[in-house]
Amino acid sequence: MSVNCAPAPPCPASRAGRVAARALAGLLVLAGLLAPAQAHDDDDHERARAALRAGEVLPLSTLLERLQRRHPGQVLEVELERDDGRWIYEVKLLRQDGLLFELALDARSGEVLSQRQKNGRSGGRQR
Repeated sequence: MSVNCAPAPPCPASRAGRVAARALAGLLVLAGLLAPAQAHDDDDHERARAALRAGEVLPLSTLLERLQRRHPGQVLEVELERDDGRWIYEVKLLRQDGLLFELALDARSGEVLSQRQKNGRSGGRQR
């Protein structure tokens, strides 16, 4: 008598468990690497809060509302930086047509200081 046995397919639950364990291990390693940067990030957050309280920057929600009216799209990333004594919001924006833009906005007024297309299509820095 001959029995034809095919190997059993991998168990989805065990595979998901291995993937989750690897992801957790990766996050723990990353957290260890970023721990020194956390203190710097805390300082940045405090500086940003102080600038908001002092009226030096618009609240992010206000800035994003204004930005969506003039430049509709999905905001992917926002950074607040100090450049030559001026607060600048740097925003990465994905438009519905698939174009990715990086905009620099005056954090006090919301004025677009510059915009640059990021995805290799013709474009470049625009003012």
